[in-house]
Amino acid sequence: MQAIHTWGEALRLLLEILATVAFALSGVMAAARKKLDAVGVCVVAFLAAFGGGTLRDLLLDQRPFFWVGHVDWLWGLLLLCVLAMLFMRGRHFEPTERAMLWPDALGLGLFTSIGVDRALDSGSPALVAVLMGLITGVFGGVLRDVVCNEIPTAFRDHRPYAICAFLGGWTYIGLLQAQAPAWAALLACLLVTAGLRGLALWRNWQLPAWQE
Repeated sequence: MQAIHTWGEALRLLLEILATVAFALSGVMAAARKKLDAVGVCVVAFLAAFGGGTLRDLLLDQRPFFWVGHVDWLWGLLLLCVLAMLFMRGRHFEPTERAMLWPDALGLGLFTSIGVDRALDSGSPALVAVLMGLITGVFGGVLRDVVCNEIPTAFRDHRPYAICAFLGGWTYIGLLQAQAPAWAALLACLLVTAGLRGLALWRNWQLPAWQE
């Protein structure tokens, strides 16, 4: 049982690392598109990577915040920003909005699964846990876009975004109710959320827009 528990914690840590990297890269690309300086790039990457988790911890009254208790993650984020900027400048890489969508979709799935998992660990009921997963997955991207003076992608591109996180969260809950292992529910939430978002981008699924 101890080995299973340790393996499950290792999986959670891996998903958090991947989620942080994915959203941080989307923040770096968003800042680069706006021609921000190095400080601006790091701030936007930080907001994208940690904004959703920070809001989740605030709402769940969990202290310290994840990034406060793991300062090495901040150093890793700064290193990632520096390497990404050097790579883009050296290769004359011009990030497009379309290029941002794929790391954003991956980060959405990863952070949603982690958010649901941590909310359930805190004793939250199912609906609250799903909403915490949605907030964790979506809010970092919202902050990233607002700071870059853009209407958040989650609200304007009319392709399912928060809905994907919502459905992914309920997949997690459903599998736990069916007595599936927690790690299987975690991965299923990731796959459903990121998979639905990827399909929405690929097939250009559209939600109804407000008609004047």
